[in-house]
Amino acid sequence: MPPIRTAIIEDDAPFAKMFQDYFNRRGSGIECVAVYPDGAAALEEIPANPPEVALVDINMPGMTGIEFITRIRVVCPSLICVVLTTFDDDSSVFDALKAGACGYLLKRSSPDEIVSAIEQAVAGGAPMSPHIARQVVGFFHARETQETRDRSGKLSERERQVIELLATGLLYKEIAEKLDLTFETVRSYVKRIYEKLHAHSRTEAVNMYQRQKR
Repeated sequence: MPPIRTAIIEDDAPFAKMFQDYFNRRGSGIECVAVYPDGAAALEEIPANPPEVALVDINMPGMTGIEFITRIRVVCPSLICVVLTTFDDDSSVFDALKAGACGYLLKRSSPDEIVSAIEQAVAGGAPMSPHIARQVVGFFHARETQETRDRSGKLSERERQVIELLATGLLYKEIAEKLDLTFETVRSYVKRIYEKLHAHSRTEAVNMYQRQKR
């Protein structure tokens, strides 16, 4: 199998040279075909002979790595961009992913880890340093929790009374007696609660409702 043709866009020359030498060692599986000191130089030259993968730093003089990814993806949509940076803040991570990066690695990753990440990216994966992966998972978990809260906030006062009693384990008939409602009315309330919470069972609805109260 031919080596994976890779370019490095990095303004730290010693760092770039270290990885260029490492990649070009026999047996690494990676061939470093070019090193660019900034995004502007890479954007000018890469379209004429694109590599398979670009390792992109974020904080570079002039054009940032995120801007480079955004612009190069327009002219080279098949280029696989993997961020390699020291920045691990949420803004940098999600801006890079939104720009089109398929992976996000921290510079403290070992050379072997970066080689493995490039191979994963070419195979269709989305390699991330463990710390970054946890941030991404945490973000989506927080968003799901917020969406649940937003949906739960749409419950009417009577629906809240019904689900509070559902949470105690009461049957529909018992809830109807406590709230002076008919059995069918309670069932209608429960159906609307399920729809609003996108729940499919009593347990799921109660759990969603209770999570948003925490």
